[in-house]
Amino acid sequence: MPSWLYILRLKSGQLYAGSTTDLDRRIEEHYSGHACRTTRLDPPVELVYSEGWATFADARRREAQIKRWSRAKKEALVRDDIETLQRLARSREHE
Repeated sequence: MPSWLYILRLKSGQLYAGSTTDLDRRIEEHYSGHACRTTRLDPPVELVYSEGWATFADARRREAQIKRWSRAKKEALVRDDIETLQRLARSREHE
């Protein structure tokens, strides 16, 4: 079933990553305060990124990967800044 990885910018400026099989419905749940505790306490202000995936399992794997990333790397992804993403990935390899 087609699925989505998505990133929301929250009122505090934080980024929230999630996954779903129905992007429009899930985003509406976040905006209405019915999706999760995080977005109920710190409401979303905008959907800043999304990726389509063939299966929900694939979207969840991508969500888990992104949740381990630094804020800088997530911001680079949102900006579609491939050069910065690659630089940040290389810098993590040497830690």
